[in-house]
Order: sequence, then C-alpha cells, then structure tokens
Amino acid sequence: MVALDLLGRRTALRILWELRGDPLTFRALQDACETNSRLLNTRLAELKEAGLVEHVAGGYQLTAEGRKLGVALEPLTSWATGWARRQT
Repeated sequence: MVALDLLGRRTALRILWELRGDPLTFRALQDACETNSRLLNTRLAELKEAGLVEHVAGGYQLTAEGRKLGVALEPLTSWATGWARRQT
C-alpha cells in the first residue's frame, strides 16, 4: 500500500498527469499543477525516489515505470471521464 500512500499525497497524481507528454521545466510544471515551489519540490523528490519521475536536460519526465503507472491508471481515467459527464 506504499504506492497508494504516495499517489494519495496532494498533487502527486497531478504531477504524473502533467508529465504524461513531453518533459516540463520546473516552472512549467509548477504552473501546470497550480502549486507552490516547496510542495512541488517535495513531491518531485518523492516521485524521483520511487522511480516514477526523472530529471533530464529538458526538465522533468516520467520514467519507464512512471509510464507503466499511467497505463495502469487508464481505466480509472476512463471511469472518471464518464463520471464527470454524469455529474453535469
């Protein structure tokens, strides 16, 4: 359940979501996640330690393991999209 603890922390899933495409610089990721630099630094350190995110020349990106997590979460994304439509 360590994974669920990590993913349940504030902004963790948002960071992973924003990194699903091209690498983002710290500032671009901060803007995309609408969070402060201290929290973003903390979450990035945790996600890097977990092997889900890495820092490269262009900024931050998902690792291979982070991309696998994205694939594993696709059914949840699909469900959430349908759920959101039903709420309106």
